[in-house]
Amino acid sequence: MIACLEFEHFVHGNDTESSPNDDVSSLLSSFHFAPNSIATKDFGGMKSCNPLAVIRPHSTADVARAIKAAAIATNLTVAARGNGHSINGQAMAEKGLVLDMRATAEEHFQLLYLEGVPHVDVSGGALWEEVLKRCVSEFQLVPRSWTDYLGLTVGGTLSNAGVSGQTFRYGPQTANVTELEVVTGKGESLVCSENQNSELFFATLGGLGQFGIITRARIILQQAPDMVRWIRVIYSEFDDFTKDAEWLVTLPEGDGFDYVEGFVVANNDDPCNGWPTIPMGSNQNFDPVHISSSAGPVLYCLELALHYRKTPRSSDVDTKVDRLLGGLRFVEGVKFEDDVKYVDFLLRVKRVEEDAKAKGIWDAPHPWLNMFVSKSDIADFDREVFKKILKHGVGGPILVYPLLRSKWDDRHSVVVPDSNIFYIIALLRFIPPPPKGPPTDKLVAQNNAIIQLCYNKGFNFKLYLPHYLSQENWMRHFGDKWNRFVQRKQNFDPLAILAPGQKIFSRNQLK
Repeated sequence: MIACLEFEHFVHGNDTESSPNDDVSSLLSSFHFAPNSIATKDFGGMKSCNPLAVIRPHSTADVARAIKAAAIATNLTVAARGNGHSINGQAMAEKGLVLDMRATAEEHFQLLYLEGVPHVDVSGGALWEEVLKRCVSEFQLVPRSWTDYLGLTVGGTLSNAGVSGQTFRYGPQTANVTELEVVTGKGESLVCSENQNSELFFATLGGLGQFGIITRARIILQQAPDMVRWIRVIYSEFDDFTKDAEWLVTLPEGDGFDYVEGFVVANNDDPCNGWPTIPMGSNQNFDPVHISSSAGPVLYCLELALHYRKTPRSSDVDTKVDRLLGGLRFVEGVKFEDDVKYVDFLLRVKRVEEDAKAKGIWDAPHPWLNMFVSKSDIADFDREVFKKILKHGVGGPILVYPLLRSKWDDRHSVVVPDSNIFYIIALLRFIPPPPKGPPTDKLVAQNNAIIQLCYNKGFNFKLYLPHYLSQENWMRHFGDKWNRFVQRKQNFDPLAILAPGQKIFSRNQLK
């Protein structure tokens, strides 16, 4: 009720005459509201805003009504908020409407087979963790492509890309969806696919929420494995690390591992950034005696996984793992492995979350940086960034592993380097706030310095989960796809109502 009163004051001011805003107030009066406080900050913890109201839609029709209400007003915007895991305020709406999409989580969940291939329809507001648990328990099926952290909404990751260790094989999560239900910036609810409303379908996938809000997604499934052989091996030479990683991701399906990632650690005993972060369990220990005294300031870890059916440490698994590892050039004597349940493996970051919450750093600011760097520039990036700027670590994981350009659909809105192989780089800081940790603005400045170095060196790179403050930088980000992006905005959100927190367009800019 308070939100409704604030809204009426905002749209009417002191005007007592009837106006189109009367219709806006009427449309909003039937919604369920949440406290504004849930949408004033996000996981990044570096931005804040004051939304006019936070609405809890319970259906696609509710989402459409909210957008239509905003369209009637002269200056309202709408942001879809999933689980609040954005870093730079992308899901915020200053003096606008925030839609708490978690309220729609239960609207859709249905298994169907299309030409013999299993799919599941899920709500845009469902968490991937929820999708995993329900698909395994009810169907013994799972999606093919994941993110590392599953406490993210389906609509949220599909609006970006959705990347993890399976991306080299199946592509990002955006490449594993065959149909969407989307509410556009015009308030129209449309079903779209490659063959139906195709331009909206391609625009929405990786579209940063600019063209519509995803309320339902149809996701390709496969049989759920029972177990995972989880392996970590260490490299002191970046060239050996990249050659092995690239060889593994280019093996034909069935011949290699099912999951390939990598990360950088400081070559010291720092408990947050160094050797102790490599073992996978308390029963494992890293012995630095195997690392050459000539090794540099950082080491590189390949993280691998092989799926298999429930036959404890079967000889077939052992044989395949031995064959694959036998072709790699990792440091001899430094190998960690374990057999874990498939679901536990996918939920491994949940334990990181629980540990971070116990230490009080989950809710601290997270000045993260995510980017894609081409294969041709990754060695120079290692030399300038990993070995120099970040040689002491970032207080959390530094991910680096290769992806294949052929697994990404150029028709989607997301942009990646023009390179057959490119690497994802992710600086995932978990640092206590000052005075225990460094000032957040210092870490943001470090991120900006890395980005500027990439520009100065002429690296072929793109930011992932991008954040820019000027349209000029957005134009540079999209390059020759900028005109297409603008045309899609004009087609599906001509008043620029949606996703104002991305800072790409402003309300009514396109009129």
